[in-house]
Amino acid sequence: MAASQAVEEMRNRVVLGEFGVRNVHTTDFPGNYSGYDDAWDQDCFEKNFRVDVVHMDENSLEFDMVGIDAAIANAFRRILLAEVPTMAVEKVLVYNNTSIVQDEILAHRLGLIPILADPRLFEFRNEGDEEGTEIDTLQFRLQVRCTRNPQAAKDSSDPNELYVNHKVYTRHMTWVPLGNQADVFPEGTIRPVHGDILIAQLRPGQEIDLLMHCVKGIGKDHAKFSPVATASYRLLPDITLLEPVEGEAAEELRRCFSPGVIEVQEVHGKKVARVVNPRLDTFSREVFRHEKLKKAVRLARVRDHYIFSVESTGVLPPDVLVSEAIKVLMRKCQRFLDELEAVQMD
Repeated sequence: MAASQAVEEMRNRVVLGEFGVRNVHTTDFPGNYSGYDDAWDQDCFEKNFRVDVVHMDENSLEFDMVGIDAAIANAFRRILLAEVPTMAVEKVLVYNNTSIVQDEILAHRLGLIPILADPRLFEFRNEGDEEGTEIDTLQFRLQVRCTRNPQAAKDSSDPNELYVNHKVYTRHMTWVPLGNQADVFPEGTIRPVHGDILIAQLRPGQEIDLLMHCVKGIGKDHAKFSPVATASYRLLPDITLLEPVEGEAAEELRRCFSPGVIEVQEVHGKKVARVVNPRLDTFSREVFRHEKLKKAVRLARVRDHYIFSVESTGVLPPDVLVSEAIKVLMRKCQRFLDELEAVQMD
């Protein structure tokens, strides 16, 4: 019985110890365990696999992906970071820049501004094309000149009162439609995601006058094309009390974990610790610093239960980003199958 439990733990749990982590690698491949049929079966996979949305708002999404291997989860994460396309500033034509920000630094800052435009409605620009068209390019104009405010008080030292247009924000970027873009996209739909991103600061007489070309690209080519601020996953925590923890030890145990993980209840006049929500824990392993408690708790993570956190830059809703990442993964799989078929035919 003990041997069977040890095998199950090795197959299904990543165990965190005081000085290391056990069962890190996946071991449930065919023939590795006597009495287990670990051959891949599609019906079994479809039965065990599920996706549960935990939280979703305008820019962030948290969901559970259960029943997959770490390789698939990591591939999904990397696709979200680097292979879902967006629109970003690629070329900056500087007509006049008398600010203290050098042209190269200014162009770099402009490239990192997220642009609110659905990349699915555009094509990738062909390599070598110098002039963009309405199907592969967006154009923005930035023209700001700083002047003195004649209405400012003489004894004022506040730049916000003394100067006009002394701060250049993304709201100063004006979309210049190409071809029939004005008919396809309603006014105000093509713009920077946030209008209050500070680009540069000016003083009277200084001016920025430039034209920007936005193209479609992926994060693999440059980080400015990445559609997510962050995309990460972690394994579901699994906290088990190996023996009853009562009295002051229960309070001490509660303080060892993140708020909401351990709850102290009154049972027959005694304080008793209970595991309430292990999902909230960050696994600081603080409990291992207490000699009386470290043998009373087992810290582990569920091997095939991934908690994904996706935070969009605002270019597309996070649920759309996830669906686009799935499409990219499906195309990769289909390409691999086509290559295998071609090799077999040869």
